[in-house]
Amino acid sequence: MAENALGTFLRARREATAPAEPGPRRTPGLRRSELAELASISVEYLTRLERGSDRRPSGQVLGALADALRLAPDERVHLHRLAKIADGAVCTQSTPPEREVRPTVRALLDQLELAFVADAQGDLLAWSDGFGELAAAIGLLDAEYPNLARFVFTDPRAHTAFPEWDRVADTHAAALRAAADLADHHAAALAEELSITAGAEFSRRYAAAGVLPSWTGDELWGELRLAYENLALPGTEDQRLVIYLPTQANTPWERSLPRRGTATRFPGAP
Repeated sequence: MAENALGTFLRARREATAPAEPGPRRTPGLRRSELAELASISVEYLTRLERGSDRRPSGQVLGALADALRLAPDERVHLHRLAKIADGAVCTQSTPPEREVRPTVRALLDQLELAFVADAQGDLLAWSDGFGELAAAIGLLDAEYPNLARFVFTDPRAHTAFPEWDRVADTHAAALRAAADLADHHAAALAEELSITAGAEFSRRYAAAGVLPSWTGDELWGELRLAYENLALPGTEDQRLVIYLPTQANTPWERSLPRRGTATRFPGAP
C-alpha cells in the first residue's frame, strides 16, 4: 500500500469539497478547521489522520468524516477499506492477477456489441467483436497485452482517440491509485512504471487523485459519444465488465456495428 494512503485520500477529498460559503481562498476546498467542525473532531486529530501519525480512526469517526465530505456509497466503502489496511486488519496479497475470464462471461460478451472485461490495473482480458474493431482502429490492441492506462499515458495516438484526453487520463490515474492504495501490488507496479514513462502527466494526476472513478457516465471516442456502465463481476474481485452504448446522436453509426460477434480473449489466456 502507498505510504499514508488513508491520510492522502482524506486530504484530497477535503481539498475537493466545496465550502458552504463561497469566496476567495488561498487553498482549495475545505480548511482543516471546517472539516473538523463538520465531523465533530478536533483539528489536531484530523491533522494526525492526514499526516499518517494516527491510522486507527474508529468507525464512528470514519462515518462522520464521510458525511462531512459528502462521500458517495462506493467512496465510503473505499475509505473504510483504507482504514483497515492502514491498521493492518487486512492482509495484503501479491498473487498474480486472475486473467481467466469465465466461459459464461465470454458467452455474455458474445451477446453484446461494445463491451470488454478488464482487471483493476486496466488490462483488457476479453472483449466483444464490436469493441475489438473500435479498439483496433485507435491502436489500443497493438500491444501484446493491451492496457488502458498504459495506452492513455504513453501512446501518442491516445490524444486523438480520446478528444477529452485530460478527463480520461484523470479517470485512469484515479483508478490505478484506488487499486494501489488497497494493496494491489500489480496496480502499484504499473503506477511506478507510468511515473517513469509518462512522467509528470501521470504523476501529478496520480498524486492528486481523491475521487473514485465513476461506475457510469460517458466518454468521447474519436467523434463518437458513448455512454458506459461498469459492472463488478462476482467471484472475481478485480475484474469488471464495461458496457458501452452509443448515444442517440450516434444512431447512424450504431446501425453499422457488428452484431453479437464472438468474444476475443486476452492473449495467452487459457
